[in-house]
Amino acid sequence: MLSRGRLRAAVALSGPAFVASVAYVDPGNFVTNFAGGGRYGYQLLWVVVLASVLAILVQYLASKVGLATGRSLPAVCADVLPRQVNLLLWIQAELVAVATDLAEFVGAALGLHLLFGIGLFPAGLITAAVAFLVLGLRQRGHRGFEIAIIVTMVLVAAGFGYLFVRAGHQDFAAVARGLVPRLRQGELGVGVGIVGATVMPHVIYLHSALQAGRVGASTPAQRQVLLTHNRWDCVVGLGAAGVVNAAMLCVAAAVPGLSGSAGDLVASHDALAANVGTVAGIAFAVALVAAGLGSASVATYAGQVVMEGFMNWRIPLLLRRGVTMLPSLVVLALTDSVGGPLLISQIALAFGIPFALVPMIIVTRRADVMGDMVNRRATTIVVSVATGLVIALNVYLLIDIIT
Repeated sequence: MLSRGRLRAAVALSGPAFVASVAYVDPGNFVTNFAGGGRYGYQLLWVVVLASVLAILVQYLASKVGLATGRSLPAVCADVLPRQVNLLLWIQAELVAVATDLAEFVGAALGLHLLFGIGLFPAGLITAAVAFLVLGLRQRGHRGFEIAIIVTMVLVAAGFGYLFVRAGHQDFAAVARGLVPRLRQGELGVGVGIVGATVMPHVIYLHSALQAGRVGASTPAQRQVLLTHNRWDCVVGLGAAGVVNAAMLCVAAAVPGLSGSAGDLVASHDALAANVGTVAGIAFAVALVAAGLGSASVATYAGQVVMEGFMNWRIPLLLRRGVTMLPSLVVLALTDSVGGPLLISQIALAFGIPFALVPMIIVTRRADVMGDMVNRRATTIVVSVATGLVIALNVYLLIDIIT
């Protein structure tokens, strides 16, 4: 594989980061970015940028585990960490999966409801059927599944590219001010939600599995070629997701009618249709459906990776999809307003981030595990500081909620 031309090698080695990037623009991102832009204008744009940069670094390190060891991060953790710790990591990962599935599954169903006027519960059943079909592609090999997921990412990007252009005048001076880090009173909950919706714990585990054993390398030089291509895959794939997230927030900040929607996806859709045009409402709904379907399929696959790695248990992928979608169907059957549960799910995801980042740091700094792909000291320091910042924000938010 590595003896081919550079372009052919790059194409063959690309894909995992683009699959991971779909989870970074899931319906939870719609909620948090529209809540941030609708309530605070461009003021939280710096949070989106910071979360996106962190996502690139985190996903690069996670994928490097797969390249260096040929195994997923959970599987490596099962070898190097005590069993009690692995049990704890698995339990919290499963709880995070429930929060993830709620955002993604409910978001896709809501998108179908907005497009065709279907009730939320029937739309949820349609979402389940389509998700089963997408997951079926994974049984036939990784490439077909990756292409299907990347298509959903392209639809989301195209939808928000259109909305950004059509949303009207962007206040670029306010955009510049929004890039300056500051957190005012009342912004913390949405800010943490943005981080939780952007840096996804389950995709950290998944990315390592997507790279594990993908392409073999027999010499240190070939391993460095793999690492270089993987680095660019992460920069381009996750960078694209960051641009889409920034576009979401900017659209919410630029359209006057969105200031009252505050993350309510139905209200956001209606405001776009009323203030920008019917096509804008359709573009929003199509992007929401694509984001939900793609990220739901990715989340189910990630759940399988987590269970196999930490606990060495395996159940059929389609059976897992059937079990994990039940809470979402219950929500769809019992409520007509899903904005609140979606925002809460993203805050819950933020609390799960450290449980994925800390084991990743432990693994990637060990030369006996990573070999010549072990982290440089500076890399470990940077990601450790970032993890500490996320933990501090979560603790602060928890104290704020309790008091």
